[in-house]
Amino acid sequence: MKILIAEDDLVSRKLMFKLLSAYGQCDLTVDGIEAVEAFDMALDLGEPYDLICLDVMMPKVDGIKALRAIRDIERQRKVESSSKVKIIVLTALGNTEYVSAALETKNEMYVEKPIETSSLISAMEQLSLL
Repeated sequence: MKILIAEDDLVSRKLMFKLLSAYGQCDLTVDGIEAVEAFDMALDLGEPYDLICLDVMMPKVDGIKALRAIRDIERQRKVESSSKVKIIVLTALGNTEYVSAALETKNEMYVEKPIETSSLISAMEQLSLL
């Protein structure tokens, strides 16, 4: 599995990397702009990501805007629904309604922070990645 982790907090980024490395190759970005660029580049190379983990609160472009940009790229490239990248949005926000409202498809879920391994694994299972 090819995984992209977009997380600005170093400790959280290292934790996610450690957890997810057991499931595949992980690439790291620190903001939404880098995440969208990495996603686009992977498509160009014919090596798309299977999973993207997006932190909601990141500098430059937040996770929700990055999610929308990624879905726009998929629409522009006419990516089949079954081939769209699975996305887990990570949030420390108490208002999860904001995050839920941003989720467009069955290919998206959110996990609350602090991240618990069981919650992350459960989300991956629900997205049919495991």
